[in-house]
Amino acid sequence: MTTFLVGTDSVATSERLVEYLEGRATDDDSIYVVNSLRGGDGTSDEDVLEGRDAIDAVEEALPNVDPHQLVRGNSPQEDMLEFAEKNDVDELIIGIRKRSPTGKLMFGSTAQDLLLTTEMPVVCVPLTEGK
Repeated sequence: MTTFLVGTDSVATSERLVEYLEGRATDDDSIYVVNSLRGGDGTSDEDVLEGRDAIDAVEEALPNVDPHQLVRGNSPQEDMLEFAEKNDVDELIIGIRKRSPTGKLMFGSTAQDLLLTTEMPVVCVPLTEGK
């Protein structure tokens, strides 16, 4: 039995991550799905609804999904790593986007931060079709 943690921020991201998990997860596995929002003035009602839709997309497509929308003032990588440690997760699954070097410098990278701060296996699923 494997315990997965899916980090998602949109329905489109969820759909791509589900494609990966459909070929990987079995009925014996557990799947946590997390949408992390900053909270406070940085999070609108629309952000909360979009996050819920992203979670629902995973819940509707896969068995044994345990959904969580986290609004704790943490960055997504902080939320996912803390959640993974508390729930004995075996594998993190995230989506990655192609960005310019300037975009990476200005806005940071959740994927990069996760990869550099954990020893846990992290699967990075491209969010654009194979290029």
